[in-house]
Amino acid sequence: MTRSHSATLSAGSLYAILAYTSWGLLPIYWKLFGQTPPVEVLSHRIVWSMVFLTGILLLQQRRSELVQLWHTPKSIAILLGTALLLSFNWGLYIYGVNTDRVIETSLGYFINPLVNVSLGFLFLKERLNRGQKLAVLLAAIGVGYFILKLGQVPWIALLLAFTFAFYGLLRKIVPVAPMVGLAVETLLVTPVALLIIGWESVTGISHLGSDLLITLLFIGSGVMTSMPLLWFNNAAKRLRLSTLGFFQYLAPSIQLSLGVFLYREPFTPTHAITFGFIWTAIALYVYSSTERANIRSATDPAGTESLPKK
Repeated sequence: MTRSHSATLSAGSLYAILAYTSWGLLPIYWKLFGQTPPVEVLSHRIVWSMVFLTGILLLQQRRSELVQLWHTPKSIAILLGTALLLSFNWGLYIYGVNTDRVIETSLGYFINPLVNVSLGFLFLKERLNRGQKLAVLLAAIGVGYFILKLGQVPWIALLLAFTFAFYGLLRKIVPVAPMVGLAVETLLVTPVALLIIGWESVTGISHLGSDLLITLLFIGSGVMTSMPLLWFNNAAKRLRLSTLGFFQYLAPSIQLSLGVFLYREPFTPTHAITFGFIWTAIALYVYSSTERANIRSATDPAGTESLPKK
């Protein structure tokens, strides 16, 4: 391994740790909003994310990419669908955190990679090896056990997992850079967000300007949403996807720790068994994916796949 290659991997790992640690710690940020309605928080998150992302793109002199995308109606139509999925996912996550269900939100993001695999099999005809099939089955058993023992569906976890998985599925068919795509998604739903913010101001129920801390939190939500994405993009450019996959479980692990140890949410034996099935499934999935990646690497002895293509 050359020194430049080693530096690239080190930088990529650092960006990945920054991204996933930030996502894992986000519940602390959303908790600061207290009793502020999730819809109001979501509306400001969309608007300030749009401001931040478009500002970054303009500073990077990538205005032409935005203009070009707007002249592709099919891509815009798909991005409208992904924008709605993402907005719902963002809003549900804020709702879950602020209704003391951080543990359940972490379960959703533990399940998400396995849902991605299932959707790839169903819609993209991607082949699953035996270990990956067993991993999906174990995850399903874990969720089924939770429903059977507690008599309730972990709907926040399942909706978080499936909406983000379908979001990723649709984004795969749009030929657009991640940051440009997210900027356009926020632009598409910003009019609705502004209408909600305006209506709340007119009716006197808006929290914007009523409290300095809340106002600063509203503005900061754009940065808190976008910076992890920027770090993730930098990590994705430097690391193989198989390597990046190991980092993705850092975020829900941190969320679970926050729910149990900081916010003292109940973690029953049923939760432990459910998470046990999920963690076993994840370990099997990672092992199976790693084996597949090693087989591919064996056909690339020069290591040309190790570095991202530019």
